[in-house]
Amino acid sequence: MISKPYSNDYRLISRYVGRILCGISFLSVIPLATALAFREWAAAFDFVIGFNACFLSGAVFLLLGRGAAGNLRWLHAMTIAAVSWILATLLCALPSQLSGHYGSYLDAVFDVMSGFTTTGLILIVDLDHVSNALNMWRHLLTYVGGQGMIVLVLSFLVKGTAGAYMMYVGEGKEERLLPNVIQTSRAIWYISIAYLFLGTAVLFVTLTLEGLAFPRSLLQAVWLFMGAWSTGGFAPQSQSILYYHSLAVEIVTLFVFVLGSFNFILHYAVWSGHPKEIVRNIEIRSFSLTVAIAFAILIFALIPSHLYGDPFILLRRAAYTLLSAHTTTGNMTVYAAQIKAWGSLAMVAVIMAMAIGGSACSTAGGIKGLRAGILARGLYQEIKRIVLTENSVLIIKFHHIKDIILTDQHVKMAGLIAILYLLLYGGGGALGIIYGYPGVDAVFEATSAGSNTGLSCGITAPSMPTGLKVYFLFAMWAGRLEFISLFGLLAFGVSALRGK
Repeated sequence: MISKPYSNDYRLISRYVGRILCGISFLSVIPLATALAFREWAAAFDFVIGFNACFLSGAVFLLLGRGAAGNLRWLHAMTIAAVSWILATLLCALPSQLSGHYGSYLDAVFDVMSGFTTTGLILIVDLDHVSNALNMWRHLLTYVGGQGMIVLVLSFLVKGTAGAYMMYVGEGKEERLLPNVIQTSRAIWYISIAYLFLGTAVLFVTLTLEGLAFPRSLLQAVWLFMGAWSTGGFAPQSQSILYYHSLAVEIVTLFVFVLGSFNFILHYAVWSGHPKEIVRNIEIRSFSLTVAIAFAILIFALIPSHLYGDPFILLRRAAYTLLSAHTTTGNMTVYAAQIKAWGSLAMVAVIMAMAIGGSACSTAGGIKGLRAGILARGLYQEIKRIVLTENSVLIIKFHHIKDIILTDQHVKMAGLIAILYLLLYGGGGALGIIYGYPGVDAVFEATSAGSNTGLSCGITAPSMPTGLKVYFLFAMWAGRLEFISLFGLLAFGVSALRGK
């Protein structure tokens, strides 16, 4: 029998949703300060409205959650994570919509969800002329989204919550850097902030040497780092990284987003004096192998096309695009139309890279290198079982910070999540075909949305059909939360409607 939620269940959920919304509202202070510093008075007013709307909504949820007793259960935590992401996106879209750079509120919601989920697909109009405050807002959302809004709240607004780990898992993360999940959340932020200062400094010097004047060079250094580190792909110019026509900028941003796609636990291990983990880790090995395979296919497809007369330019464009795809970043050094001109085989190579994605417990999306590595080891295990005699004892291990014995449960869970992602990609591709887009183009764009990548072959635009916008919104959200919170929210809804 399904148990119907009690009023205390709703109050518990409401209390924590309220805390998260109140915490997220204070993010508006940063673009508000930017607007005031650059005398962008209209933008400042937009963010005052946005702050009040988000904070007051959080306060209402806190008020509704008064008197809640007991600890969170898994269903509570999953529902909190799912609902918080939806409500925060809807509320954070208000200052974006008020800016006048979106054709509709749906388009503003789309861009904010794209930022929070570190996807990078955009529907903004006239990006090259937005205010500094709005650009700061866009990149701040993707930077926070990379670490996770729940991680942010656990780091600074929650103390000793029994259900903290459950909310952490609900946001698509499972692994701990430290025994305590709140300490783990803070460690993730310490790592990200340390890289923020270092990466911004390097990009500031690079942009200054390329001719950008202060303070534009500093602002764009911050924004480019946030977009790359979060593997979010947002950029302050409509031409993305191509705008700079700079090999140096490409090299620095590539280095940043590859680092951002690595597991935070791996970063922590290296920082703690264990650099050998880089070469031993199953995710790095999986990433290296799949990059090599996809790159070989991409080069094989591009050479006969004669699109690039200079071999160096071909390698430069192909390598950057493929690594941007595999880390699910979405930074682009080619136009969307040029990706289509690469041909179907080249696009399939990029689709494969986007579908797999980066590392678990990182800012990247996709199926993840850890699961790809586990599935490969599982296949190897089954082949050995066939070859060996029945009496043989077969033990297969994989290294992920420590040696782990591969079990059927590991393979089963990795396979299940991989299938869900493939269904998400396929569903979007099928919908795109129904709307009249070519098959490869439709699958490319759907995989980009579901894997939280952000590369586009031209489908994502303000003129895109509303049904496809809504599906991509869902795909970005479900893919970022790795379906866990989605199922939790569905289960809670079923228990509320049909429980006894």
